[in-house]
Amino acid sequence: MLYYLAEYINKTFNPPGFDVFRFLTWRSALSAITAMIICFWIGPKILKILNDKRVADEIRIDGPQTHLVKSGTPTMGGVIIILAIVIPVLLWGDLRNTYTLLILLSTIWMGMVGFIDDYLKVFKKMKKGLVARYKLMNQIALGIVIACLIYFLPEFQKINSVTTIPFIKQIEFDFSYLYIPLIVFIITATSNAVNLTDGLDGLAIGCVGIAGLAFGLIAYISGNEIFSNYLRIIYLPGNGELAVYCAALVGASLGFLWFNSYPAQVIMGDTGSLALGGALGTLSILVKKEFLLPILGGIFFAESISVILQRYYFKYTKKKYGEGRRIFKMAPLHHHYELDGIPEPKIVTRFYIVAVILAILAFATFKIR
Repeated sequence: MLYYLAEYINKTFNPPGFDVFRFLTWRSALSAITAMIICFWIGPKILKILNDKRVADEIRIDGPQTHLVKSGTPTMGGVIIILAIVIPVLLWGDLRNTYTLLILLSTIWMGMVGFIDDYLKVFKKMKKGLVARYKLMNQIALGIVIACLIYFLPEFQKINSVTTIPFIKQIEFDFSYLYIPLIVFIITATSNAVNLTDGLDGLAIGCVGIAGLAFGLIAYISGNEIFSNYLRIIYLPGNGELAVYCAALVGASLGFLWFNSYPAQVIMGDTGSLALGGALGTLSILVKKEFLLPILGGIFFAESISVILQRYYFKYTKKKYGEGRRIFKMAPLHHHYELDGIPEPKIVTRFYIVAVILAILAFATFKIR
């Protein structure tokens, strides 16, 4: 909205300095700064409300015993994150841009699903929150909506179902009729993966911020004809506008980390984790880098795989030997390292380091081809 105001003032009065608002880099910087300011300003106010209303997280009794001290920590902090992402995009983003509208749709949609889930757990005392099948139905519905819009809108006609293949240049893979099921899978998987990763103070939000920064750079490159042609990736006119969203995502991650770092003053809850997971999945789809998601989101991928392996290996060994056996001391993966005696802050820091390495590797795929 402020972007439109600046655009109007620049066209009407042409004052010196206002021309800068045309540039994505400037608006992205303003978006990140605005997101952090919102977190620092609104965060303490929401924390006070959550504490006054006793909106506390319920710690799993079957989890690591060291987590019992976290009982009573306010949850639903994802509200802070969503506000800190959406407001800057509304202020500095181009709301006529389809990519912007799609990523906002994904963030708000999954944020609402997560909010309902948290609300039922905290206020209605329903331990499992939103019934799993209803949560899954919403994830699938969002995936279908996003996929159909991309597949059938005229502006995506030439590139609707194609994607870039890592390590291979000048060859684009066309998902064809499998495109819609694939998008549904990606959005469902990533929203659940971030949800699983949100088990240690600062872990999920830090890794999301790192991935968000990488996606922002990719969007900027993809929306620039010179850069995209040089790197032999799909040129996506208007895609650079996603950099404004990604900058808000990074700013919100840093701002929320102020309150969520060890020991956490607030937990994002499903409100934040489902929204952020859905957003990361949608970003990979919008920048046409679906095959890069297991690398860029490698931490979330590993956490999900650890849960799947643990569950099915336990069932298999129980059926074969009469008793269930485990691959990890506890899943998701971060709990395995906790039970191995590694302090929580060290696990989080090491996961950050791996996330940065994976982001660098993802960019390396653009040249090592």
